[in-house]
Amino acid sequence: MAYISMGEAHRRITDYLNHFSDAIATQDGASLRRLLSLSSNNPKLLSVADALNVFQDVSRLIRQSHETVAPLLRSLQCYKLGQLVDAYNSYEKFANAFIQEFRNWESAWALEALYVVAYEIRIIAERADQELASNGKTPDKLKAAGSFLMKVFGVLALGTVHLCRSVIRSIETARIFDFEEFPPRDKVTYMYYTGRLEVFNENFPAADQKLSYALAHCHPDHAPNIRMILKYLIPVKLSIGILPGDLLLEKYNLLEYRDVVLALTRGDLRLLRCALQEHEDRFLKSGVYLVLEKLELQVYRRLLKKIYTIQKHKDPSKAHQVKLDTIVKALKWLQIDMDVDEVECIVAILIYKNLIKGYFAHKSKVVVLSKQDPFPKLMGKPVGV
Repeated sequence: MAYISMGEAHRRITDYLNHFSDAIATQDGASLRRLLSLSSNNPKLLSVADALNVFQDVSRLIRQSHETVAPLLRSLQCYKLGQLVDAYNSYEKFANAFIQEFRNWESAWALEALYVVAYEIRIIAERADQELASNGKTPDKLKAAGSFLMKVFGVLALGTVHLCRSVIRSIETARIFDFEEFPPRDKVTYMYYTGRLEVFNENFPAADQKLSYALAHCHPDHAPNIRMILKYLIPVKLSIGILPGDLLLEKYNLLEYRDVVLALTRGDLRLLRCALQEHEDRFLKSGVYLVLEKLELQVYRRLLKKIYTIQKHKDPSKAHQVKLDTIVKALKWLQIDMDVDEVECIVAILIYKNLIKGYFAHKSKVVVLSKQDPFPKLMGKPVGV
């Protein structure tokens, strides 16, 4: 390394800090990104690392920097000296501080920088683990880096759904990570957010699997977290025909779903629509409104099943023949005005989606239900998709 005067070293460090502050002040993500890439061997970053090594008491100098930048400078110095475990520990501290700042910024202007941080922490972790292994110690930094990537995904999942897919791919296709080795809290968090994403994509079987995993592995004493999971799992379960008990809704203060469940139980379309209208803002904010709106088909199915059951008690031989006009009258009793043509269209959809088994006798305006299993079980199949 060429000789660097104290004044030159101070100038380099000051320039770096000024560039860092300016990038944040002007929301210049591209410039900020270049200041964070330790493994890129950027000449400017290497010159700053050399400058840091000029000072005998560099810790005092670093402590005078911004609390977010201080661990980054420490990591840069250690990385240049080949002290990779120390470099990782400092970079992880910076990364956690940076992600907290990212949450507070109103826009995703620093997204490029966040991607660099996620990449760098993995690269430095790999090299730190090599150092640990060569010294006969347990390499554990890559696992820690994986936990940080989970945090990155959690941040992106908050309101930036379209940005999540690349992060998910990097996590799920990276063979260096064994999901089951992550701490339970990280696995629950990851499954919760990816489950929410599947709800957004209307992939309900995958959403059910992920959110059910999160619920099963969430600590039973963490009631607020359980409530957050159930807020999305309940609509998913409803869509595949599984209804929650009233005690569950009361225990976790999810009473906005009570009338939705009652509507499905009774076949009461008016009650479902009233429930959706009453809690519209809450359901829209959660992103489950459209999921719940599609439950109307289940309510129609339940209403038709009730009519079938009543007819079966009166005249078992004709129970499977349901007049469309009877359905119209039942809906009118629920204060839902529909004509025969509209009802015929809805029943046709129920038959098409295999929610009921039967066919139309068009001339007599009758739906003829199958005598064998006219209302097949949903068997986990989403309704309304």
